[in-house]
Amino acid sequence: MKQHPHPDVNDINLIGVLAALGDPVRLRIVTTLLAEGEKGSTEFDCQVANSTLSHHIKQLREAGIVSHRKEGTRCFVALRPDIEEKFPGLLQSVLKFAD
Repeated sequence: MKQHPHPDVNDINLIGVLAALGDPVRLRIVTTLLAEGEKGSTEFDCQVANSTLSHHIKQLREAGIVSHRKEGTRCFVALRPDIEEKFPGLLQSVLKFAD
């Protein structure tokens, strides 16, 4: 089974996080995860194709914002708790002013 690499917390940088959050679909994914917690990778209401949704989740994972895990044939996405430790209040601030 293919494993998806997650960057080490020391490799996560502010520019990469802000770049990943610079897309409306990715902002919606993060907003949903903040409100609802872990979700199946196809359970987001983003009005995009599953392949496009997968691409956006990959961008968030590579930036260090979300974690991705497999359980059987399902994939789950969650916010990484260490992103809040590294950049306290960043996600909430970005989402507050994104509207």
